[in-house]
Amino acid sequence: MKGPTPYSDFIQKLPKLTNEYTSDTFLVDYLKTYLPEEVLNSITPDLTQFGERTAGIFREWARDAEVNPPQLTHFDAMGNRVDEIKVSNGWLELEKVAAKDGLVAIGYERKQDEFSRLYQFVKLYMYTASSAIYTCPLAMTDGAARLIEIYGDDEVLRKAFEGLTSRDPETFKTSGQWMTERTGGSDVSRSMTFAEPDGEGGYILKGHKWFTSAITADIAFTLASTEPPASNGRAALSLFYLPIRNEDGSLNGIEVEALKDKLGTKALPTAQLNLKGVKAMMVGEKGKGVKTISTLFNITRIYNTICAVSYMRRAYALSEAYSKEREAFGTKIENHTLYKKSLREMEIAYQSSTILALFLSKLLGKEECGKATETESALLRLLTPVAKLYTAKQSIKYASEHIEMFGGIGYLEDSGIPSMLRDAQVLSIWEGTTNVLSLDMLRAMERENGFASFGEYSNQLLTSITDPDLANEKAALGKKLKVLFNFATGLKTQEEMIASARDVAFYIAEATIALLWLDFLKTNKDKGNYYQTLKYWLRYKMREDSLVSAEELGLVPERESVG
Repeated sequence: MKGPTPYSDFIQKLPKLTNEYTSDTFLVDYLKTYLPEEVLNSITPDLTQFGERTAGIFREWARDAEVNPPQLTHFDAMGNRVDEIKVSNGWLELEKVAAKDGLVAIGYERKQDEFSRLYQFVKLYMYTASSAIYTCPLAMTDGAARLIEIYGDDEVLRKAFEGLTSRDPETFKTSGQWMTERTGGSDVSRSMTFAEPDGEGGYILKGHKWFTSAITADIAFTLASTEPPASNGRAALSLFYLPIRNEDGSLNGIEVEALKDKLGTKALPTAQLNLKGVKAMMVGEKGKGVKTISTLFNITRIYNTICAVSYMRRAYALSEAYSKEREAFGTKIENHTLYKKSLREMEIAYQSSTILALFLSKLLGKEECGKATETESALLRLLTPVAKLYTAKQSIKYASEHIEMFGGIGYLEDSGIPSMLRDAQVLSIWEGTTNVLSLDMLRAMERENGFASFGEYSNQLLTSITDPDLANEKAALGKKLKVLFNFATGLKTQEEMIASARDVAFYIAEATIALLWLDFLKTNKDKGNYYQTLKYWLRYKMREDSLVSAEELGLVPERESVG
């Protein structure tokens, strides 16, 4: 009698991605819904070829960049200080792709008019999860280009703009954004970087930058003070433009003290700098640097949102592909009900966050082309921090779920899966933590008519829903929005508003997503999955008990009841 085989030669296959454009049914349906036919037809070949490469060669380059992180050499063989940073070939290839495929340029060529930003961000959405987060330097490059477009009335800046928006890898330039110092991240008013006139119309900067991403860039924008700090330690800051290297290739008064050892984004060179006499020029009005640079980080926050939804989409795509390969208990795991349920929840999450991100892209495109209404412009200001904070948290959650969907394989470094969780964690910190962004939302509500504009937008969209098949969902959303407006208007003091800002921000994000699903279903009501998504969203999101008052938290004294 033949005995059992003493060993198994089974080896589990890792999943393979297919074209990241054509396989993303929701993305294709979204663009069909909101793009004019002639625009969609003109960009589809490009999106199709790009989707094929993001599923293939880009991932190979990204893996090379992740396993071969940047290396810093302080001195050459003769003892000269060089502070040379070497990056992997994969990182350099991903930079070339960014130039050739116009990942910044598309937004400024504006060949698709107000839809150019949507086109650009769709490509970035596919690119990010296959880029080892090269999207980070692209975000700062794009923000710098927009800043120069608004404030760059100088020949030096105009030339820089040409490089930042070039499609030629030989002339393409990238930009850094240096804000973080030892004194704090978001509290930039405590900056200890100072600028002195150089007698030739420029400035010399001296100080220290504790955390600077994309140090291998060509230029940078940074904040510095032209005056000693006030007695409270705060300074009026101005914005400065600087080339990172001199014409002979030497660093422009910069010493790279160290590369940061980070939890994630290992392929991205992030440095600690000593500014020992950097030649720079002021941009914008003296003492108004924070206001001027806000143009830049409004762009980078939208990039952050796009990065988050890119990771969520990739987590879903890989988990779905794995379900068709992995066999357990006698069948493929795609047939197991609980796995299907988890996969469906991931699908709803990525599509819902993506519908918010792409809406933001559309608003930005309209504003930059002068086609946004006052309501839309105010809505863009309100939703930029809201979308960033919400999608960042969602991305972290589903990057963790993604690991679990793969079981033990997902925990192994050589599978490439854990890096997504580490990289996603930066998204809730970069360009402002959840708390900081909640406060930015409050400022947009109070100073830029943001909340009133959100109410106006909500009313207009609900009014446009006349399909009887959507009547129940419209009514349910109307009631949930009323809860939000009643809660927000009941906050009487600044302290109460601050204490509830996070809750309100998450509720606004989920309310906006529900509104966008309703609008999407006007055209796609025959798509059963999308209708089920809206029903799920209205039942399990925007829960009224998620709005918690400062009194209930014990942060302020309870008000006496009246009557």
